[in-house]
Amino acid sequence: MMKDDIRQVLFTHEEIQRRVSELAKEIEEDYKNLEGDIYCVGILKGAVVFYTDLVCRIGLPVRFDFMIASSYGNATKSSGMVRILKDLDFDITGCHVIVVEDIIDSGTTMEYLKKYLQNRKAASVRLCSFLSKPSRRRVDVDIDYCGFEVPDEFLVGYGLDYAGLYRNLPYIGVLKREIYEK
Repeated sequence: MMKDDIRQVLFTHEEIQRRVSELAKEIEEDYKNLEGDIYCVGILKGAVVFYTDLVCRIGLPVRFDFMIASSYGNATKSSGMVRILKDLDFDITGCHVIVVEDIIDSGTTMEYLKKYLQNRKAASVRLCSFLSKPSRRRVDVDIDYCGFEVPDEFLVGYGLDYAGLYRNLPYIGVLKREIYEK
């Protein structure tokens, strides 16, 4: 069972849902009087659960799109090189873009994506990450909307995975070391 692989639950389903609602209200407040489209860009695959919960709570018109970008490949640590595996489907010129990510570790991918999207003439680009792991930061990246800061642990659940598993856990948990150090 997957739950046997979890050393500790860091955030319960209820805590997660409460924080997602708070983030949606912050976004609504910041964007309610802006002209132009709001374009939420989910970074697949990890952010899909958070992204879905978040955009369903934003009470303003929101356009959807997704990207796949990675600096990890199959590793557990960032390589420092960002690859875009799936780009946007629509033109974002003049749009207010909110990049929605599950977790920001090194900051490498988010720094790259923010510049990449700004160069495509977005009216604004803001970052929304459910989790932030500042102890792993390699580059300084401003997170405009952050759910929680987390310790330097291997986290799974609520979209976060190890080897493609655990994404469907309804909470954020710390994976037992013996699972990923096999």
